[in-house]
Amino acid sequence: MIIVNLDVMMAKRKMSLNELSEKVEITLANLSILKTGKAKAIRFTTLNAICEALGCQPGDILEFKEGNQE
Repeated sequence: MIIVNLDVMMAKRKMSLNELSEKVEITLANLSILKTGKAKAIRFTTLNAICEALGCQPGDILEFKEGNQE
């Protein structure tokens, strides 16, 4: 299963959901779905924009753990 650690990276960068939403140009609702791990997919352009805004790598946000999806 894929774990989304967006909240961890946002905390490390001291960035709020509102600030990231503005930088990435994504609605708060869609960013919140991603942050809570409820998203089923993410576009590479969105992932690129998030990584650029947070100054991180995709692997800092997405993590693979063995096991069934919830």
